[in-house]
Amino acid sequence: MSKALEGIRVLDMTHVQSGPSATQVLAWLGADVIKLEAPGRGDITRGQLRDLPSVDSLYFTMLNSNKRSITLDMKSERGKEIFTRLVRDADVLVENFGPGVVDRFGFPWERLAELNPRLVYASIKGFGEGRYAHFKAYEVVAQAMGGSMSTTGFDDGPPTATGAQIGDSGTGIHLVAAILAALYQRVGTGRGQRVQVAMQEAVLNLCRVKLRDQQRLAHGPLAEYPNEVFGAEVPRSGNASGGGQPGWALRCAPGGPNDYIYVIIQPPGWRQVAELIGRPELAQDPAWSTPEARLSKLDKMFALIEEWTEKHSKWEVMDALNARGVPCGPILSTKELLEDETLAELGAVVEVDHPERGRFKTVGCPLRLSDSPVEVERSPLLGEHNDEVLTELGYTREQLADLRAAGVI
Repeated sequence: MSKALEGIRVLDMTHVQSGPSATQVLAWLGADVIKLEAPGRGDITRGQLRDLPSVDSLYFTMLNSNKRSITLDMKSERGKEIFTRLVRDADVLVENFGPGVVDRFGFPWERLAELNPRLVYASIKGFGEGRYAHFKAYEVVAQAMGGSMSTTGFDDGPPTATGAQIGDSGTGIHLVAAILAALYQRVGTGRGQRVQVAMQEAVLNLCRVKLRDQQRLAHGPLAEYPNEVFGAEVPRSGNASGGGQPGWALRCAPGGPNDYIYVIIQPPGWRQVAELIGRPELAQDPAWSTPEARLSKLDKMFALIEEWTEKHSKWEVMDALNARGVPCGPILSTKELLEDETLAELGAVVEVDHPERGRFKTVGCPLRLSDSPVEVERSPLLGEHNDEVLTELGYTREQLADLRAAGVI
């Protein structure tokens, strides 16, 4: 069965997380992704946070599945010659260097478009044009400047980063959407184009409900928030759902750090919950029976439910609530996720063999296409595909030996 992006060649000049997360999705979908790395060292994450000496880190292997790796000295003239041939043969070029780095290699957008008018040149930057354009950006910097940190945490605590990598991988997914749109438009126009996504703006896009609430504040307090006092800005609201239906994380037995379950109370679910916790009279009591009546005392409502949940495991609570149609979800630790049988059956968590690391677990592709199944393969060793890719470009065995001896590859 063919792959969705079969026949699309991607020249991957990305490193660390935001860019590799995007190109990994393209590779999962069937594109031929050629990762271009510096000779000797490669992507810096190969050596970051290593758990095994002299073996590519999990940081690298979990972001570079299904790719081919070549090494190339972009500062050398012969390296630039090879790069020129690679560009002419590519459909997409992806990079997440600091602003102007590719230009300084001698390949601004105008030059790339001249070499290959059909090229989609995609970039991730920390920020868009303007005051912040040349600032350095990292995951939590993007969270800080995109609205996430100011609205995450509890009202009496400091701004908090989220464990989800919304700045890096979140931006990567945005870039995938932009690349696919550009490739689709190319079908009609025959031309490639420049594609850019800023990390700050990607986080901002993911924080739109908080911007919604910022504007609602002009008309009074936000009733669905548990906060008692509202100022001029959207407050941190702990585990409040932030949506139209109230929710909260409730303690469960035996009381470990992740023995919690998140429960959402929809209007039809209140009767079910009241009966389950042994308080059926609350379904008829005017002080509790309507969403409006409960809104002013959500803390007391969830405290009543917690008196019941903390006597049961989160799995028991999940089964009991789901049997009654009440939305809920146990807080799953990273250990539980890696060991979850259902996620393994779905292919959401997969095991991969690596020639140096051995067998390890990684995430599977979350995109499911009926006609383009994804098989997660291992990440490449540094420069593993030098000969293969350059032979495809027409280089002979003797030329490859010469390039290797000169340190170009």
